Amino acid sequence: MSEKSPNTSLIGGFIDELEETFIAIILGAMTLITFVNVIVRYVFNSSWWRSFEGVIGIEMPRSMISALELTSFLFAWLVLFGISYAVKKTANLGVDVVLNMVSPTARRVLGLTAAAICVAYAFLLLKGSWDYWAPFAGFDATSGRWFPTGFANSRDQAWYEVGDIIMPDWLRFIEPIFNQGEAYEKIPRFIPYVILPVGAALLLYRFLQATWKIWTGAEDSLIVSHEAEDAVDDVAHLNKED
Repeated sequence: MSEKSPNTSLIGGFIDELEETFIAIILGAMTLITFVNVIVRYVFNSSWWRSFEGVIGIEMPRSMISALELTSFLFAWLVLFGISYAVKKTANLGVDVVLNMVSPTARRVLGLTAAAICVAYAFLLLKGSWDYWAPFAGFDATSGRWFPTGFANSRDQAWYEVGDIIMPDWLRFIEPIFNQGEAYEKIPRFIPYVILPVGAALLLYRFLQATWKIWTGAEDSLIVSHEAEDAVDDVAHLNKED
């Protein structure tokens, strides 16, 4: 097997760190926001952002964020980051009954076939994600039903806002860029929705990565580690030691 080039390792390492960092931050933020919101709502009969103001001693008139909407967006980000990360770690579910019944050559062919289907799916998902997100950012969606053939003139929807999350002052520099100088009351939808094309692009990258591993012989399929079987083996090993 040929060694990875420094550029490939650098890009792959960066994406690994990006996924792991964001997943950790999102999980921590969801846990903290939900915990604080429950405590202040049902114990102190208050709102979580007001309690946060009292802790830090700073008034936050533009940071009155709906905990429910925020955690919903964070959960969506967690899922879409988690999909690509699961493919990378082979933590996705799979059935390999047929693969275990065929020869190594046939197994590799089936693995490449499955990988090609996954790459095609991820590509279509990326196109659809971009076409959905682009108008919210004032960009054009792609033309073509299956394969992008160019860009179509899409209706500018950059003024669309989320339901409850108040626009913070430090983000107002985007108003002249995306909203023709008009002020946002809530954060624009394109900010939380950007995870759609980003997550699809990461998924496509991971499937291309997995396909390359099968092609070069590093792996023979996309199938995951056998989590249940591994757990049984661990228990059996412990029982033997006892």
